Amino acid sequence: MRQVAQATLTNLGEDGELSVLLTDDETIRQLNREYRGMDKPTDVLSFSQLEGDEVAAPARILGDVVISVERAQQQAADYGHSVAREVGFLTAHGVLHLLGWDHEEPDDEALMMAKTEEILGSVGLRREAP
Repeated sequence: MRQVAQATLTNLGEDGELSVLLTDDETIRQLNREYRGMDKPTDVLSFSQLEGDEVAAPARILGDVVISVERAQQQAADYGHSVAREVGFLTAHGVLHLLGWDHEEPDDEALMMAKTEEILGSVGLRREAP
Protein backbone atom coordinates (compact mmCIF):
# COMPACT_ATOMS: atom_id res chain seq x y z
CA MET A 1 0.00 0.00 0.00
CA ARG A 2 2.73 2.44 0.92
CA GLN A 3 4.57 1.75 -2.34
CA VAL A 4 1.38 2.22 -4.40
CA ALA A 5 0.40 5.41 -2.56
CA GLN A 6 3.90 6.84 -3.09
CA ALA A 7 3.92 5.79 -6.76
CA THR A 8 0.55 7.50 -7.26
CA LEU A 9 1.80 10.76 -5.78
CA THR A 10 5.09 10.58 -7.68
CA ASN A 11 3.35 9.79 -10.98
CA LEU A 12 1.23 12.93 -10.64
CA GLY A 13 4.04 15.15 -9.34
CA GLU A 14 2.29 15.48 -5.98
CA ASP A 15 3.57 15.39 -2.43
CA GLY A 16 1.79 15.06 0.87
CA GLU A 17 0.68 12.84 3.70
CA LEU A 18 -2.25 10.47 3.81
CA SER A 19 -3.47 7.58 5.87
CA VAL A 20 -4.73 4.21 4.72
CA LEU A 21 -7.02 2.21 7.00
CA LEU A 22 -7.61 -1.47 6.33
CA THR A 23 -10.92 -2.51 7.82
CA ASP A 24 -13.85 -4.90 7.50
CA ASP A 25 -17.18 -4.69 5.69
CA GLU A 26 -19.13 -3.65 8.78
CA THR A 27 -16.89 -0.69 9.58
CA ILE A 28 -16.80 0.56 6.00
CA ARG A 29 -20.59 0.09 5.80
CA GLN A 30 -20.99 2.35 8.84
CA LEU A 31 -18.70 4.99 7.30
CA ASN A 32 -20.49 4.74 3.95
CA ARG A 33 -23.84 5.22 5.70
CA GLU A 34 -22.66 8.13 7.83
CA TYR A 35 -20.79 10.08 5.16
CA ARG A 36 -22.48 9.08 1.90
CA GLY A 37 -25.97 8.05 3.01
CA MET A 38 -25.50 4.57 1.55
CA ASP A 39 -26.18 1.77 4.04
CA LYS A 40 -24.03 -0.89 2.40
CA PRO A 41 -20.40 -1.95 2.37
CA THR A 42 -18.11 -0.68 -0.37
CA ASP A 43 -14.55 -1.48 -1.35
CA VAL A 44 -12.88 1.91 -0.80
CA LEU A 45 -13.75 5.34 0.58
CA SER A 46 -11.67 8.49 0.33
CA PHE A 47 -11.93 11.44 2.69
CA SER A 48 -10.07 14.39 1.19
CA GLN A 49 -8.65 17.17 3.33
CA LEU A 50 -8.16 19.31 0.22
CA GLU A 51 -11.84 20.23 -0.03
CA GLY A 52 -13.21 23.38 1.55
CA ASP A 53 -11.03 25.87 3.38
CA GLU A 54 -7.41 24.79 3.46
CA VAL A 55 -5.66 25.02 6.81
CA ALA A 56 -1.99 25.96 6.81
CA ALA A 57 0.09 23.04 8.05
CA PRO A 58 3.77 22.10 7.93
CA ALA A 59 2.95 19.19 5.61
CA ARG A 60 0.24 18.93 2.99
CA ILE A 61 -2.33 16.57 4.49
CA LEU A 62 -4.22 14.92 1.63
CA GLY A 63 -6.72 12.85 3.61
CA ASP A 64 -7.67 9.28 4.39
CA VAL A 65 -8.28 6.17 2.32
CA VAL A 66 -10.36 3.38 3.88
CA ILE A 67 -10.25 -0.09 2.31
CA SER A 68 -12.42 -3.09 3.16
CA VAL A 69 -10.14 -6.12 3.22
CA GLU A 70 -13.20 -8.38 2.98
CA ARG A 71 -14.29 -6.65 -0.26
CA ALA A 72 -10.69 -6.73 -1.58
CA GLN A 73 -10.46 -10.48 -0.95
CA GLN A 74 -13.79 -11.16 -2.65
CA GLN A 75 -12.99 -8.91 -5.63
CA ALA A 76 -9.56 -10.48 -6.05
CA ALA A 77 -11.22 -13.90 -6.25
CA ASP A 78 -13.87 -12.56 -8.65
CA TYR A 79 -11.28 -10.96 -10.95
CA GLY A 80 -8.79 -13.82 -10.70
CA HIS A 81 -5.84 -11.88 -9.36
CA SER A 82 -4.00 -11.52 -6.06
CA VAL A 83 -5.28 -9.74 -2.99
CA ALA A 84 -2.11 -7.62 -3.16
CA ARG A 85 -3.07 -6.38 -6.62
CA GLU A 86 -6.63 -5.63 -5.52
CA VAL A 87 -5.49 -3.74 -2.41
CA GLY A 88 -2.99 -1.90 -4.62
CA PHE A 89 -5.76 -1.02 -7.08
CA LEU A 90 -8.00 0.26 -4.28
CA THR A 91 -5.13 2.25 -2.77
CA ALA A 92 -4.28 3.96 -6.07
CA HIS A 93 -7.98 4.55 -6.76
CA GLY A 94 -8.48 6.09 -3.33
CA VAL A 95 -5.42 8.34 -3.59
CA LEU A 96 -6.56 9.56 -7.02
CA HIS A 97 -9.88 10.51 -5.43
CA LEU A 98 -8.01 12.42 -2.69
CA LEU A 99 -6.34 14.41 -5.46
CA GLY A 100 -9.65 15.28 -7.10
CA TRP A 101 -9.93 12.58 -9.75
CA ASP A 102 -13.40 11.18 -10.35
CA HIS A 103 -15.21 8.73 -12.61
CA GLU A 104 -18.72 10.10 -12.92
CA GLU A 105 -18.45 10.41 -16.72
CA PRO A 106 -17.31 7.55 -19.01
CA ASP A 107 -14.32 9.53 -20.31
CA ASP A 108 -13.21 10.34 -16.76
CA GLU A 109 -13.64 6.70 -15.74
CA ALA A 110 -11.50 5.53 -18.67
CA LEU A 111 -8.81 8.08 -17.81
CA MET A 112 -8.84 7.12 -14.12
CA MET A 113 -8.65 3.39 -14.93
CA ALA A 114 -5.76 3.94 -17.35
CA LYS A 115 -3.86 6.01 -14.77
CA THR A 116 -4.50 3.38 -12.09
CA GLU A 117 -3.17 0.61 -14.37
CA GLU A 118 -0.11 2.73 -15.21
CA ILE A 119 0.62 3.23 -11.52
CA LEU A 120 0.12 -0.45 -10.68
CA GLY A 121 2.40 -1.44 -13.55
CA SER A 122 5.12 0.84 -12.22
CA VAL A 123 5.21 -1.17 -8.95
CA GLY A 124 4.92 -4.60 -10.56
CA LEU A 125 1.20 -5.18 -9.99
CA ARG A 126 0.23 -5.56 -13.62
CA ARG A 127 -2.99 -7.24 -14.61
CA GLU A 128 -2.21 -10.79 -15.64
CA ALA A 129 -3.52 -12.04 -18.98
CA PRO A 130 -6.21 -14.73 -18.62
